[in-house]
Amino acid sequence: MNTTRFSGRTAIVTGGASGIGRGIAERLLAEGARVSLWDANPAVGDVAAELKAHHSVQLDVTDPQAVADAADATARALDGIAILVASAGITGPNVPAWDYPIEAWQQVIEINVNGVYYCNRAVIAHMRRTGYGRIVNIASIAGKEGNPNASAYSTSKAAVIGLTKSLGKELAETEIRVNCITPAAVATPLFEQMTEAQIAFMLSKIPMKRFGLVPEVAALVTWLCSEECSFSTGAVFDISGGRATY
Repeated sequence: MNTTRFSGRTAIVTGGASGIGRGIAERLLAEGARVSLWDANPAVGDVAAELKAHHSVQLDVTDPQAVADAADATARALDGIAILVASAGITGPNVPAWDYPIEAWQQVIEINVNGVYYCNRAVIAHMRRTGYGRIVNIASIAGKEGNPNASAYSTSKAAVIGLTKSLGKELAETEIRVNCITPAAVATPLFEQMTEAQIAFMLSKIPMKRFGLVPEVAALVTWLCSEECSFSTGAVFDISGGRATY
């Protein structure tokens, strides 16, 4: 591990109070980044203190003005924004599409799609001013293959892939890189939002016959956040234990 790889770089991790987001924040901190945790969880400040993160914001990523304000506040506090990892998301209920509650569908799309867009949009303004940036959006293998009884989640993650590809092309002639990852199921507190049947289904689809680990995801994301990731943009990186077919 290179403890100075991100020296002088400011990184925002949304959903940074738990799960994959927290693991990524820990890895970025260990490699020298100044890290701001963004999360709706009121405990985000406590988590930031525990991790010795440099900054935290409690916010709802579905509020575009709150996101823009948080980006401005982070840039002022930590001397710019070089990295965004958009990890905040929810799974929604596990039911067939025809029974999916409309309010639940809207909530998943608001957080997983609109929230990611608002965060990307807010940081790009700062990155364009400095001429450098790395954005990593956390999608899912469900966005490529579609999981039954998870139509909103699958749809939202497909949208994140599309957004990433569009932004990557729009920014390709700059030094801002935009990529996403598509993990298969990773053992995190998000499992608490799923049924046991859904968890078993996801495991059955992974050829390695195990769930992913947060440190494995964090290792890939950390490379995508680095200067070494210079010729990949608008790309989709699988970390699925062999599940991905394309």
